[in-house]
Amino acid sequence: MLPDGKSAGRRPVTERVACWSAEHRGKAIAGWFALVALTLAISFLASGPDAPNTDPGESGEAQTALRAETAYEPVHEYVLVQAIAPVDPAAAVADLASSLRQRGEVTAVRSPADPDGVNLISADGRSFLVTFHLSGPNPQTPARARAATEVIEAVAARHPDVRVAQAGDRSLTAAVDEAIKNDLSRSHLLSLPITLLILVVVFGSLVAAGLPLLLTLTVVAATFSLLAVIGKVVPFNSAGSALVLLIGVAVGVDYSLFILRRHREERHAGRATADALRVTARTSGRVVVVSGLTVVLCLTGLLFTGLGVFRGLTIGTALVVGLAMLGAVTVLPALLSLLGDRIDALRLPWFGRGRTSARESRAWASIAAAVVKRPLAWGGLATLALLLTAAPALGMRLQDAAITQSLPRDVPAVDAAIRMGEAFPGMPIPARVVVWNQSTEPGPAIGELRERVAASGGRLFEPVAVSEVGETLVIRVPLAGTGTDPQSAAALEYLRHEVLPDVFGGKAEYAVGGRTATPYDFTARIAERGPFVFAFVLVLAFVLLLVAFRSIAIPLVSIVLNLLSIGAAYGVLTWVFQFGNLSGPLGFTAYGGVVGWLPLFIFVLLFGLSMDYHIFILSRIRERFTPGDARGAIVRGIGASSGVVTSAAVIMIAVFAVFLTLTAIEYKMLGLGMAAAVFIDATVVRGVLLPAALSLLGDRAWGQRPVKTRS
Repeated sequence: MLPDGKSAGRRPVTERVACWSAEHRGKAIAGWFALVALTLAISFLASGPDAPNTDPGESGEAQTALRAETAYEPVHEYVLVQAIAPVDPAAAVADLASSLRQRGEVTAVRSPADPDGVNLISADGRSFLVTFHLSGPNPQTPARARAATEVIEAVAARHPDVRVAQAGDRSLTAAVDEAIKNDLSRSHLLSLPITLLILVVVFGSLVAAGLPLLLTLTVVAATFSLLAVIGKVVPFNSAGSALVLLIGVAVGVDYSLFILRRHREERHAGRATADALRVTARTSGRVVVVSGLTVVLCLTGLLFTGLGVFRGLTIGTALVVGLAMLGAVTVLPALLSLLGDRIDALRLPWFGRGRTSARESRAWASIAAAVVKRPLAWGGLATLALLLTAAPALGMRLQDAAITQSLPRDVPAVDAAIRMGEAFPGMPIPARVVVWNQSTEPGPAIGELRERVAASGGRLFEPVAVSEVGETLVIRVPLAGTGTDPQSAAALEYLRHEVLPDVFGGKAEYAVGGRTATPYDFTARIAERGPFVFAFVLVLAFVLLLVAFRSIAIPLVSIVLNLLSIGAAYGVLTWVFQFGNLSGPLGFTAYGGVVGWLPLFIFVLLFGLSMDYHIFILSRIRERFTPGDARGAIVRGIGASSGVVTSAAVIMIAVFAVFLTLTAIEYKMLGLGMAAAVFIDATVVRGVLLPAALSLLGDRAWGQRPVKTRS
């Protein structure tokens, strides 16, 4: 018989797995590291190009048409020339055009001095534009771009009184790639030391603190190794690497923390190591598995969008969460069995005192006791606070970020693009009209297009650039606005639905892509498919909690509480980023909206991650529940679980706060939204609203009829 009286044949799967790992700890530990080594080896052997992503809507149609051609689309680059002193910049313009024409890496150089260069002079006559293409096949683009940039920098050095600033296809893309690379490096450097420091404070032992970090590092290494292989088949956006890394750190440490803290409590209660592991696996191990499966299954809701970038991100996040869950219930019990009491080795003074005991948290137990005495008052006050916090979200405006909005202006290419857009509206990020299967000569149609641009009333601009890619034409049309604001969206719709049908209708097939059209189509797809994602996650969460707790009330309460915390996070996002509050301290300028994909992604991710704390607390309360003493179980369960929940929440908040230090505005939004939601979830929701709701339900929360007492 087991310590709690259950027979071995009735033991849960998590307990049987953990017991096997503890009894065969050498095999379990060796098997885990062999798995990690195998994934690393496979990633080194994987070769070939990564799977390309296809954008939704017309943007995807334009991509598909261009990929069908064997020829390469020329890479367009632009150089802005402006006087920054009372000098004539004509000499610098001539020097730049002449220097570029002498290089073999550059073709199709155009300058204001050319016969058709009138459109390369700004309306106020103070800014000039030199345009060129990078020659040769696309694999040679980076080297050719460097050669062209060297020429531009040399010209700028020869003319110190003139601003010579470059922006274009390659330079802006390179700026994004460099930002992603730096962000990924920064997220590594910040998240792991912060996590280790918090773990040392929590456990007071370097060995105990090192176990979650060891598990997390191996999980992240195995995940990225597998993604290197999967990325050959399924597109994985490199921008998702930082997301997968930080989510992996958060859940890896959280799951380890659940296991370690429960194991310590059982050891302190007098159980032997083997018995403590059994109880830990049966309780916290089950919570980890249920939580991990909930996160993974909730994330699959993103697949309803049909977006390639979400498909890769879903796979990456599901992998890192799934591996963290697997490691927590297999190799971690083996390591605990191996270490025994040495888990507390290398203790540090002043840290972790009192945290190894099984005593309830007096502070949270007192709060819970006060709440269950007056659940309506406390619950109503907390609900009102969250509703007020969520109120700004009623005015949320979705707006995807152009490069000039996503990255800070101190990036040279971004600053150049902003200045260029002010002098030549729409020039840095024009719409790309792809035309194929033409039934007539394109010359007259292009002439008509130019006429329509001139008569567009400031919605479309010159210069219109035409390139041939095999049998396909790519026509660049500058749009009004910043690229993704309402003005740009209106210009894009005008081009798509009024101009192009008149110009090319019945003569060719066409589609509009580019840096304005892609986020526009992306947001439209999310708006179209988003309700299916929300419905899937809500139904799934209900079913999972129903199976886990055998109660209808618990899933309903859980869903309502999660929606309140997510709504509050939306409100914080809107208040900060759309309305511009706290923009200075957080290091960004007022954005004027919320990036279109973030609310959906935050909803799915939070609904999964918040279940960690929710299921853990509910499980502790359920363990202590006896009919007729529902309120006592709430107070004791919250008191017993609050230490783990607080520690896990602090780690997760710290990890997501790292996003605020990253470069892109999307990362900052995600970091603030997730950190705010986890904070609200671990304090107001789990500390006040949950005990209030369970107290009002009483025994009914657990499917029991209320116990009648005689008066």
